[in-house]
Amino acid sequence: MSGPVPTRTLWVGCGRLGGRTGAALLEAGGEVLALRRDPGAVPSGFRALAADLSSPLEGALPACEAMVITLPPPEGADGYETPLRHLAAALPHRPARTVFVSSTRVFEGYANRADPAPVLTEEDAPQPLGDRAQSLLNGERLARELFDAIVVRPAGIYGPGRDRLLRTVREGRPVDHRRRTNRIHEEDLASVLLALLAHPEPPVLLHAVDGAPARLGEVVTHLAFRLGLPVPPAADPDSGHGTVLSGARMRELLGELRHPDFRSGYDAILV
Repeated sequence: MSGPVPTRTLWVGCGRLGGRTGAALLEAGGEVLALRRDPGAVPSGFRALAADLSSPLEGALPACEAMVITLPPPEGADGYETPLRHLAAALPHRPARTVFVSSTRVFEGYANRADPAPVLTEEDAPQPLGDRAQSLLNGERLARELFDAIVVRPAGIYGPGRDRLLRTVREGRPVDHRRRTNRIHEEDLASVLLALLAHPEPPVLLHAVDGAPARLGEVVTHLAFRLGLPVPPAADPDSGHGTVLSGARMRELLGELRHPDFRSGYDAILV
């Protein structure tokens, strides 16, 4: 971080990522308010706010200096319209800083490009295909409109408790070995969010990806070796689709990552 953390941060949709990042905010002397449908799952030290943004809130939310929105993409291309407008209506004033967590899924239209695949930066226009990607992109636009939000687009998030790929290897399920993939360790993503909340002049758009895009086959081969298991077979067809994303702007903001590539990141989980 390059500045003081916000005095009070409202975390909208506080899950595992909110718990990790919020704990660092608390440790640095900030206050964290967690808005969730189920307030019983809020981490210790957070102030729980029970709310369902699918309906207008009955009362005003507490004033906050900063806000982070980590709501999963709702159903339908315009799924963010209702929750974000209800959120805006319940705030006594717009926070000085808002971060909206989107996804690199908004680039899914590039995935069918043949090699050599372009390296996508924050300057490249998104190409959503499905409703989920379009919902994310519309959410980004609305968050900017309502809250002047900074948008961060993480690639595949992994870390303790996020074991989908580990289960794939353990079960020996076929995977697309040639598929191009990008990822970020949850711990590094939490550091990115802290930096965006504290930086005096943060970027308005950021890709959160590690420095080592890789074929999925490379990843599962490394995991199989570390687990002492056979490498999962290649899917049929093995298309080789996927995207290659640049994390250069993120590294300018954050500096060195704790987990700069999938090998170091997964080794930290598997030890």
